[in-house]
Amino acid sequence: MSVSLTESAARQIQKQLAKRGKGLGLKLGVKKSGCSGYAYALDYADHLNETDSVFEGFGVKVIVRAEDLPLVNGIELDYRREGINEAFQFNNPNVRGTCGCGESFSVQ
Repeated sequence: MSVSLTESAARQIQKQLAKRGKGLGLKLGVKKSGCSGYAYALDYADHLNETDSVFEGFGVKVIVRAEDLPLVNGIELDYRREGINEAFQFNNPNVRGTCGCGESFSVQ
């Protein structure tokens, strides 16, 4: 199982954690949502649960709950700035379809 992040994503996570003043890393997960089935959920991780998996890149930790890991296995988390928009991008090899608005995804 693997989760990776780009240097750009790591810098953004570091900035957000520094601004917040605490946190072990970024918690990456999924929730049931939208017309395709799942949406990504990002949050701060202040503690680890026994079943959490921890992935590290560029000095930043990404924490994933055991039940979410099959849906994000192999994902690359990126952070991109396009014009005036900036956001995390999810390059997930498990995605088999997305909804028209891009809010949710499905896996098989």
